[in-house]
Amino acid sequence: MIQNINILMMKLRILLFIVVISGTQCMSQHEIDDQYVSHIVKTLSSDEMMGREAFTDGAEMAADFLAKEFEAIGVDKFTGLSSYKQQFNMFSLSKESASITINEEVISGDHTFSVVDQIDLAWTDKEAITILTVGEGDRLPDVYRQATASEQDVLLLVHTVHKDFFARYKNYFDRGSRKFELDKERDIVVVLTDVAEVNGLDVSIKSKMTTQSLTNMVGVIEGKRKDEIILFSGHYDHIGFQKPVEGDSIANGANDDASGTAAVMALAKYFKSKKQPERTLLFVAFAAEEMGGYGSQYFSKQLDPDKIVAMFNIEMIGKPATDGPNSAWITGFDKSDFGSLLQKSVEGTVYNFYADPYPDQNLFYRSDNATLARLGVPAHSISTTPIDVDKDYHQVTDEYETLNVSHMTNTVKAIAKAAEGMISGELTPTRVDKSKVD
Repeated sequence: MIQNINILMMKLRILLFIVVISGTQCMSQHEIDDQYVSHIVKTLSSDEMMGREAFTDGAEMAADFLAKEFEAIGVDKFTGLSSYKQQFNMFSLSKESASITINEEVISGDHTFSVVDQIDLAWTDKEAITILTVGEGDRLPDVYRQATASEQDVLLLVHTVHKDFFARYKNYFDRGSRKFELDKERDIVVVLTDVAEVNGLDVSIKSKMTTQSLTNMVGVIEGKRKDEIILFSGHYDHIGFQKPVEGDSIANGANDDASGTAAVMALAKYFKSKKQPERTLLFVAFAAEEMGGYGSQYFSKQLDPDKIVAMFNIEMIGKPATDGPNSAWITGFDKSDFGSLLQKSVEGTVYNFYADPYPDQNLFYRSDNATLARLGVPAHSISTTPIDVDKDYHQVTDEYETLNVSHMTNTVKAIAKAAEGMISGELTPTRVDKSKVD
């Protein structure tokens, strides 16, 4: 009898051991771990992806890889899509030639740029266009916004005191005017000049049009409150090839932003293993952030922004912040109470969130969150990299080997923990005041 009891107890111990081991293995599959984060970052930042520049084969390879990962995770597809790819076209107009004369003075090519919607532009009648000036005491961004809101074609005269700001605009728009549609309603020609009054003009600009495709990657976990959305995002594109350094010309973009994309995928995998959330979760890897945020702009038009409760945009988390390995900073801390809610959500843990320590860098406006913030969404970027001293930013040296994988994993865990209250519906951040977003 005693022997039988001993045998029974031994069997129970073995069974209990098996149950514990199985449960541990199951739990480990559902946790956020170094192995999965590393897998995503290492693949996206490999030389095979060729720097993932938008409109290239490298970016398409990255999109295919992310589609397979979403499929393996088992998240749902976005409304109206048959795959995880949200594809859309961009129309690109690149200048082939330009001849501009104002008051019988020929304007040199380095003193002008244009944003046009037609292949052949010709102006000779100043009364048929709107003429705006950026004087010495004006702000170029303010007047340029006024130009984009005009219903007429616009000639924008920029005083030479603004030559540095003008050069930044020119550098951007000389890449070509890319739009989602050619509205044929308004063209803008910008000239750097001290001329404030136009007596006569002759403008002729010829452009070449091409159509190119971009792809956002979107996964969904529908919540009980399906029309209340928590958005996790990062951009999977980078800048492609750069000037060679020791024979290496590929800007791999491991930190910027394969690290953020890895966070998005790891969060999708983690929350998919949990019970159905109260609020719907969207996981988006945006295209073409580096070229002007075209992916987030298109995405924002595909749903009602008022339904997005919060946006966790994850940017460059591959290197520890100056405040320590378990800390991350949040851009636009003063735009909503999103940041303070995250701080409260991690009280009593090792994690810490704090306001962006680099306000002079204007980082709130330098990522995809700005597009949604302009629509009133509490949309903020979360980062950890000391951007002011990071020698690898936008360089060919932004390689996987420069990153701290354990730090990345800890940051993703911190975001998962901090998001719990918003996902459950217990916490709702205040909306961004659209009038206070540039």
